[in-house]
Amino acid sequence: MTVTAWLTVAIFLVAYALIATEKVNRVAAALGGAGIMLVIHATDGRAAFFSEHSGIDWNVIFLLLGMMIIVGVLKQTGVFEYLAIWAAKRARGRPFRLMVLLLVITALASALLDNVTTVLLIAPVTFLVCERLALPVAPFLIAEAMASNIGGAATLVGDPPNIIIASRGGLTFNDFLVHLAPLAVVLMVVFIGLCRLLFRRAFVYDPERAAEIMQLNEREAIADRRLLWQSLTVLVLVLAAFVLHPVLHYEPSVVAILGAGILVAVTRVTTEEAIREVEWPTLVFFAGLFVMVGALVETGVIKQVSQAAVEATQGRLGVATLGLLWISAVISAIVDNIPYVATMSPIVAELVNANGGNGPAQVLWWALALGADLGGNATAVGAAANVVVLGIAARNRTPISFWEFTKYGLVVTFATVAVATPYLWLRYLV
Repeated sequence: MTVTAWLTVAIFLVAYALIATEKVNRVAAALGGAGIMLVIHATDGRAAFFSEHSGIDWNVIFLLLGMMIIVGVLKQTGVFEYLAIWAAKRARGRPFRLMVLLLVITALASALLDNVTTVLLIAPVTFLVCERLALPVAPFLIAEAMASNIGGAATLVGDPPNIIIASRGGLTFNDFLVHLAPLAVVLMVVFIGLCRLLFRRAFVYDPERAAEIMQLNEREAIADRRLLWQSLTVLVLVLAAFVLHPVLHYEPSVVAILGAGILVAVTRVTTEEAIREVEWPTLVFFAGLFVMVGALVETGVIKQVSQAAVEATQGRLGVATLGLLWISAVISAIVDNIPYVATMSPIVAELVNANGGNGPAQVLWWALALGADLGGNATAVGAAANVVVLGIAARNRTPISFWEFTKYGLVVTFATVAVATPYLWLRYLV
């Protein structure tokens, strides 16, 4: 590697260490690292702001912005209070039952929408129901972020890396549904079992608060019915456009921004009220992170690491599949999985062609998707949904530290990737 490449790696590691140890505010660390990358010419303005593969992913930024505005308007209707009371009553105030209910809803929604949109919608409900039952909110938020990544692995639209893989591999929505959805169901069962062990201290049942919850009428929580119907109409249209992406060919970011604009235009909500709930620090953090990872792409660091992994397999499909699964999980835990998949997908395409095309070799695409999606659970910055959840928690004055998330994420990632290993081996390689 060149001197610039080594400097880029060093800067990235320092910035990542600052984020992980929280010695410096994570936004400052990401922006500082991005600025230094630009100063040493590891990347430049054109690559950082305009490149599809090594720049800021504006689709992610504007998807988040649009959905944050929609959620901010929805919050004013009281619908989240309604859902919180409904969920708590269905769980009869039992904390573990409540978590299972929220995790199943999160996983299903992430499969149909995308994991970022899902956590934006489910987090406000979680805060309210945990407050009602006097439960610590952090375990629920952490588990929901992880469930969104697992559920998102099931479909083409569930996780952004899947869209990149589908485009490069010529795969359809049904391909993902047939090959990955069954495993996602198994992984959710395993994950719920892990949650029972990992978060057992949070499941403290308070019979008095449970009794109070059972006496509440959730319908009384709705503050503005007209605004609720307007907001739900726009939200349904936005979600339908997400699902119909293969037909309509509108990017999710475009749909989200259009939905937010229409909602503000047709309701009595002011612009100031609409943008009040936007997590600006989270959006800026993402921008800085994208620039830093983009510098690793521009200097060839990620490509060299990926190629070394490919050469190590020596053309053996089984070794390539399992190696790709585990290496993708490790790398996606450290850097955002979107630029990693964008860099790795051309190499995987060559491997697939070298092994006879999209026959048995198609397993390599599933290995890449599972490694990237499940590896995102390992650390607080491994997936977009994780970063959004931490931002929401900080905004609501219940901050979740990098290591609080990561100590659970490493266990969940190892367990889920370990389950995915025999699935790929027995279904495609034996």
